Amino acid sequence: MDATVFDQDFFDKLNTLKLSLSMRLSQGMSGVRKSSAKGTSVEFSDFREYMLGDDIRRIDWNAYGRTDKLYIKQFMEEKEGVFQIFVDTSRSMEFGEIPKSKMALQIAGALSYIILNNLDRVYVNELKENSQNQGKGVTGTAAFPHILSVLENMTFDGATNLSKTILSRPVRTGGVSIIISDFLDENGIEEAVKYLTFKKQVVVLIQVLAREETEVDYEGTLNILDMENDSRIKITMSNAVIKKYKETLQNMQENLENLAHKYGAGCIFIRSDESLLHAMLHGEFRRILR
Repeated sequence: MDATVFDQDFFDKLNTLKLSLSMRLSQGMSGVRKSSAKGTSVEFSDFREYMLGDDIRRIDWNAYGRTDKLYIKQFMEEKEGVFQIFVDTSRSMEFGEIPKSKMALQIAGALSYIILNNLDRVYVNELKENSQNQGKGVTGTAAFPHILSVLENMTFDGATNLSKTILSRPVRTGGVSIIISDFLDENGIEEAVKYLTFKKQVVVLIQVLAREETEVDYEGTLNILDMENDSRIKITMSNAVIKKYKETLQNMQENLENLAHKYGAGCIFIRSDESLLHAMLHGEFRRILR
């Protein structure tokens, strides 16, 4: 990963952003997100009648003076958000003059920085060979060097079944799951999205493709190598073949968007040669950042 991606200017701009994913958590440690649970934070929520065993310090004596009844002040408890970031580290992510893997790591690093800066908890998980290397949950800005170390030590090799890999470990109920991948998996991702949604996760799909995959300009007869299983196929690139390829790519992305819509998930497309910071400030990431 290029260390210059995380220069001071990058951090200063990231610091102005906050994740605005819609969620109200009722579990977790104290943090900065509003929860549906009632607690003792400074933000007033509601009144309820006093019950035996309630803390008398929370009685509203002004209300008692008006009604001759004892009422308890309830406050909105603040909870930390819990974020799961899943990084596809299969070999296909290494494709491209500027590899998809580099952008995937940048996205994971940038989002982790924002999450930690927002006093939320993040897990960075590596998806490879149908198994999941589940990261340690960390919180607080001091944990960011640990996240960078985890990302820098990721290797991209082999193949993976994304759904099977994500389903290989349990996910807690409630929170946000962000999947970063090229989604070039013949098995699809629906089972994983369905499972995460069932676990009351807010799901965001981030597809990373290389310029060479979105702007095909090859000519002549080529030997195409499948980077994940080393199989080869000979193909002659003609205008008709390129047109068919672009139609297939468009259909694949439309299907991914439709899947996201079906389960109430977010869906973002980014190319590996784009400016991530520009995309976060002005592009599709504006859907989940503010």
